[in-house]
Amino acid sequence: MTKEEEVIKFLSENVFNPILTSKVSSVQLKQGVNWTIMCMKKLKANKMVQYYWDSIVGTDNSSKFAKQMKAEGFTRFEEVIDAFRDKFNDKWLRKK
Repeated sequence: MTKEEEVIKFLSENVFNPILTSKVSSVQLKQGVNWTIMCMKKLKANKMVQYYWDSIVGTDNSSKFAKQMKAEGFTRFEEVIDAFRDKFNDKWLRKK
């Protein structure tokens, strides 16, 4: 598995899939998740990690999206921060 696949797998299991497979998540939220996945899949692993951190810090779009995820009762990037930080650290990025 590539590093990029590892990042997507982690986020899919912890954030994306519960939204995409839910019968109660909004169409808008599912579209946002699909857009996020599409954008992230275009990036190298180090840029995927940076995308994650930029989303935590919050752009206008990511802040609105995170609020919508919370309002609909789903896990956000912020809620998996410790596991993400532990797994996708500098040592992991440097590993061949």
